[in-house]
Amino acid sequence: MTLLYANENFPIQVVRELRRLGYGVLTSQEAGKANRAIPDDQVLSFALEQGRDLLTINRRDFRRLHRRSPHHAGLILCSQDPDVLGQAERIHRAIQQTGDLRGRELRINRPEK
Repeated sequence: MTLLYANENFPIQVVRELRRLGYGVLTSQEAGKANRAIPDDQVLSFALEQGRDLLTINRRDFRRLHRRSPHHAGLILCSQDPDVLGQAERIHRAIQQTGDLRGRELRINRPEK
């Protein structure tokens, strides 16, 4: 089972669907890390310590962190998407196709209409 850590801005509806698909998802709220203005590099370090790939919609800042130091458990960078079921399914398919994300980033974009 892939373990994930959902950054505090990540939609809870997508988290619920990923759990239904069998992923172990810890949210920043559940970890006691929400609403504390924790710097992004510390969020990424926490995910690494927990052995979890980070889910976030804060793509720009985490992409920059990845370029500076790819030493992390994995990054799943998502765009805002009102289709939560579709987004969860796209995340699921991308993880299945990619496998181990250590030191890598996955970009999950909303499909163009």
